[in-house]
Amino acid sequence: MSIELIVLDVDGTMTDSRITYSENGDEIKSFNVKDGLAITSWRKLGRQVAIITGRSSKIVARRAKELHIEHFYQGVDNKREVLDRLLEKLDLSMDNVAAIGDDLNDLSMLKAAHISFVPRDASAYVDKIAHVILTKKGGNGAVREMIEYLISKEGLEEKYLGLWE
Repeated sequence: MSIELIVLDVDGTMTDSRITYSENGDEIKSFNVKDGLAITSWRKLGRQVAIITGRSSKIVARRAKELHIEHFYQGVDNKREVLDRLLEKLDLSMDNVAAIGDDLNDLSMLKAAHISFVPRDASAYVDKIAHVILTKKGGNGAVREMIEYLISKEGLEEKYLGLWE
């Protein structure tokens, strides 16, 4: 079975876990551009991407739109339930899923996925159930490292590089 869908947590995976507030109360997050290019490349290979996050943020909605991620869920308490519904909608199984998360609210989703990834700075409890502990920290290229691991595992290197040659 091939991985057709990657599922991304946001805080601590696509970002470094920090939430900054301005004096006006605006929320500020930073995303890694290299992660974004890898996500875009994954999509160009005909694969799908979903964001399932526990918090709600206009900034994350903007990033999902910018990356053309159509499966976007925020304010989620039970990530596994949302993933199950998405798989039913897409007619996929957990055998087709790779997921990345970094904290306790990701456990059920990571346990269910065919292959699970955590950034280097994830919770020790999440590390215990992950298939792959990445060398990069959240917000510092962990998502790209996950995608390039999958590109290699799926034998897609030539197509991946061909997107940009």
